[in-house]
Amino acid sequence: MAKKTKKGGQGTPATVALEAAGVAYTVHAYDHDPAAASYGGEAAEVLGIPAGRVFKTLVADVDGTLTVGIVPVSGQLDLKALAAAVGGKRAGMADPAAAERSSGYVLGGISPLGQRRPLRTVLDDSALGHSTVFVSAGRRGLEVELAPADLVSLTGARTAPIGR
Repeated sequence: MAKKTKKGGQGTPATVALEAAGVAYTVHAYDHDPAAASYGGEAAEVLGIPAGRVFKTLVADVDGTLTVGIVPVSGQLDLKALAAAVGGKRAGMADPAAAERSSGYVLGGISPLGQRRPLRTVLDDSALGHSTVFVSAGRRGLEVELAPADLVSLTGARTAPIGR
C-alpha cells in the first residue's frame, strides 16, 4: 500500500501522525453529503467498501475517564463490553463537546490517530480479520486505510470484542 496524501489539501493531525510513524497508509477522499444519515455508512457506500471494513471512532466515558472505542460502522459499540475491556464498571457515550475538545476533531471526523490528547483506546477485534481497515483521517469526507496492526501500534489500543 503506497503512502498518499490528498492532492491540493493539507494534512490532518492523523495523516501527520502516520507520516511521522512511517507506516503504509492510503488516504481516500470523497465529497461528504451533510444530509447523510451516517458518516461511516456514507464512507463505505461512496468508497464501495464493505461496511465491516470501515470503523467508526466513538468517545465514551468509562467511570469518569474518556475512552475511545473503534467499531465497524455496520454495528454498534457495546458499552458494557468497552467498560469491561478497560477494567471499568460503567460506560456511557461522552458529551459531544468533551469528545471534540479532547480529540481536536469535530464529530463525524474524529480519528483515533493524531488526537490532541491521546486516550485509552479499544479496537473491536473483528478488525484483525482484515488486511486493512478504514478509519476517519480527521475530517468528514476523508478516510485513511491502514493495517489493523499499525492502528493498534499507533494508538496503543487493546483489542476486544466491543462491537455488536
